[in-house]
Amino acid sequence: MRPVTADEIESLAIGAWILGTGGGGSPYLALLNMRQVYRRGVVCRLMDASELDDDDLVAVVSNMGAPLVGQERLTDPKTMALAVTMMEEYLGRKFRAVMSLEIGGGNSIQPFMGAAMLDLPVIDGDCMGRAFPEAQMTSFAIHDLRMYPLTLADVRDNAVVVARAASWKWMERISRKACVEVGSIASTCKAPRTGKEIKECAILGSTTKAIGIGRAVQAARRAHRDPIDAVLEVAAGIKIFSGKIHDIARRTTEGFLRGTATIEALDAFRGHRFRLAFQNEFAVGWLDDVPRVMTPDLICVLDTVSGDAIGTETLRYGQRVTVIALPAPPILLTPKGIEHVGPRAFGYDLDFRSVFA
Repeated sequence: MRPVTADEIESLAIGAWILGTGGGGSPYLALLNMRQVYRRGVVCRLMDASELDDDDLVAVVSNMGAPLVGQERLTDPKTMALAVTMMEEYLGRKFRAVMSLEIGGGNSIQPFMGAAMLDLPVIDGDCMGRAFPEAQMTSFAIHDLRMYPLTLADVRDNAVVVARAASWKWMERISRKACVEVGSIASTCKAPRTGKEIKECAILGSTTKAIGIGRAVQAARRAHRDPIDAVLEVAAGIKIFSGKIHDIARRTTEGFLRGTATIEALDAFRGHRFRLAFQNEFAVGWLDDVPRVMTPDLICVLDTVSGDAIGTETLRYGQRVTVIALPAPPILLTPKGIEHVGPRAFGYDLDFRSVFA
């Protein structure tokens, strides 16, 4: 276990926003919260999963809802802490640590916000290795772990416990309905995990990975190098397309942000057009109407100049962007993983083909 510096939180926000593949919520408001926490003298701790005893309990946390709503409603660490303490009261047991559901975007910082309030360490890992929009799109679901109970809390002091669900998809449906009713954004504590389950089924080291990506971007900026090249180098990525946003169609529905974005080519890609479809996160990209990249490969849209990630809720006409792909965690590339998070899981009748194959 080690302390996490304020500088590392800044790096985490940059790197996790890139790993978010357009989703996970902008880390900006969560980062402001963490700056305030650190100014008060609180220092969070990062814990390696190997330090857990097999019967320890870990709280798996995230914000749930539509990223666009998350931009408009301020984040409060107390709400995340409440979701965790609700689960402790329901179980009659205390947690040893907290962990992020997804390392993507603002959800990478949510466990640190809760941990700061509860004086708990944060596990270096998650169960997606990126961000995904639905509850069944996790390494825990792929391993057939239990999906209940779940606690949900919002800023109005509404609180929900989902005591049982018939399947992962039913848990997604029930909790999503509750989330929509409280305004399409809420803090959640997912089904508790044992130390054994974390060690065997989580995607470990993802927090450190996100910090490393963020540091690479910061170092490139200081050296006046291309930050996108730095990301490709440190994360073994591939440049897919570069251009400017020509059209964007976006709507918030059923607790998700869905839509498409069209990019007109610039530089080496002139003469071509690229189209992206998203459900909170980018799911499929077509080059001249031919599928070029698809989930679970990480599809990341970055500001061409700064290297900052651009979320599905912050895409704007005229932005100069570069689309890159990063490799997915191996568990997501298994046949069962593709069932849970491949293009058909998002409604696209496409056979998954990795750009890294």
